[in-house]
Amino acid sequence: MPDLTGAVWRKSARSNNGGNCVEVADNLPGIVWLRDSKDSTGPVLTFSPNEWTTFVNFVKNDGVSH
Repeated sequence: MPDLTGAVWRKSARSNNGGNCVEVADNLPGIVWLRDSKDSTGPVLTFSPNEWTTFVNFVKNDGVSH
């Protein structure tokens, strides 16, 4: 498991606390972490900042790549 010391986790402002949320930590240089909000000690996915930006833009554009 990666060292998550210093990670600041946040959920989307659109999260309705229904339990099906993910949290992202993007405050540390060079890496973005993603985890299940219901399992804060469970596995995490890691992305480069560029990969994360590409993913977020893809989702914002309803799955249409630009």
